[in-house]
Amino acid sequence: MVQRPDSPVKDKNYDLIHALQMSLENIWHLETYIADADARGDKELATWFRKIQENNRKAGEQGKQMLAARLQRENG
Repeated sequence: MVQRPDSPVKDKNYDLIHALQMSLENIWHLETYIADADARGDKELATWFRKIQENNRKAGEQGKQMLAARLQRENG
């Protein structure tokens, strides 16, 4: 297994910001997967992608709230 180098960004919120960004990107990518599954008539797969997308929406919203609270405390 290849070990990744340490992040050059040492800010304690970096991982939170990165995870938030990944959740929001996944929402966008899943739109394509859902459209592809719908176009093929695969309702089971489209439904599964929609569930994943909703989980990413929830995680994204939680991450945004957490980040906002942390930034407010730090700048408070």
